[in-house]
Amino acid sequence: MKAIIPVAGAGTKLRPHTYTQPKALIPLAGRTILSIIIDQLREGGVQEFILVVGYMGEKIQDYVQMHYPELDVTFVQQADRQGLGHAIYLTRELVGDDEVLIVLGDTICEFDVAQLLAVEGSVLGVKKVDDPRNFGVAEIDEAGIITKVVEKPQIPKSNMALVGLYRVREAELLFRCLEANLSAGVMSHDEYSLTDALDCMIGQGARFSGFRVSNWFDCGRKESLLTSNAILLKKFGGTIAESHIFENAIIIPPVSIAPGCTVHNSIVGPHVAIGEGSQIHYSVVRDSIIGSFSKLYDVVLHDSLIGSDTAIKGETRILNIGDNTEIDLG
Repeated sequence: MKAIIPVAGAGTKLRPHTYTQPKALIPLAGRTILSIIIDQLREGGVQEFILVVGYMGEKIQDYVQMHYPELDVTFVQQADRQGLGHAIYLTRELVGDDEVLIVLGDTICEFDVAQLLAVEGSVLGVKKVDDPRNFGVAEIDEAGIITKVVEKPQIPKSNMALVGLYRVREAELLFRCLEANLSAGVMSHDEYSLTDALDCMIGQGARFSGFRVSNWFDCGRKESLLTSNAILLKKFGGTIAESHIFENAIIIPPVSIAPGCTVHNSIVGPHVAIGEGSQIHYSVVRDSIIGSFSKLYDVVLHDSLIGSDTAIKGETRILNIGDNTEIDLG
C-alpha cells in the first residue's frame, strides 16, 4: 500500500507564517502537521510514501530525511500548482495499477488506519459539518454508498464533507479520469480537482463507501490551527523537555515545551506549544503556538501564533506574527 501525501500548497491562509515555512511544517502540539500524519500512517502499517512537493519543497525533503531517515519515500515535484487533481496525476507512474491511500497534508483526522485498510472496496473519509460549502461534499445513500461527490457546491445536497482521506482500489481508473479532466480542461474553482475525478469514477461504475472519522482537524487557518493545537495537546498529554530553565514559573498543562527553553517570572498554559530555544520573561501566555528561538518579554498573549526567531517586547493581547520579526510594543 502506497500513501500519497500532497504538500505542495503555498498555504496562503496561514500567511505570514507560510512565507518562510511550508504549511506541512507548521508546529502543532509540539510536532508538525506532517509528522503527525506520517506517524499515524506508519503505526497503521503503511510502508511506502509519495510526497508531492512544490512550494519550499526542499524544506520538506530536508525535514523528512532528517527526522525519518529510514522512511521509504519518493518526492514528486509539482512545479506548476494546478490543483489537487493535477498533483495526484503526477504520481501515476509510481502508483501504477496498485491501490493507493491519499491523505491531504494540511488536515489531521482521528481514525483507525488498520480498520480503513480492511474495508472492502474503495472508501472516502467523511465527517458531518454544519456548513459544507467550503469542502468537497459526498452524497450518500441509505446503504452507505457514495452516489456523487461535488467540490464546494453553492447549494449542497448533503452535509457530509470529504475530509481529505481517500483509499482508492481502482487506481488505473482514477488516473484515467484525472487524465481525461486534464485533457478536457475540466476544472472546479480554477483548479483541477480530485473530487471531479472521483465523481468521474463513480459515473463509470466505481463503488465508494463513506468512512466516518472520529475527529477532523483543519489546519489551514490560524483560528482552526490554534483550536487543533489545544485539542491535540489534550489528546497527547503535552511534553516538557528535560533540558529547560524554569525560574519562578507557573506551568498550566497541557503544554508542549521543546528543549532549551527558558521561562522566567512567567505563566505558561494551558494549551501552549513552544519551540526549541525560546525565552519567555515576565509574560503570560495561553492558547498559543510559539516558534523556535523566539523571545517574549513583558507580554500577555492569548490565541496567538508566533513564528520562529521572533522578538516581542511590550504588552499585547492577540498576535499573528511570522518568522524573523522584532516588535517593541512598549
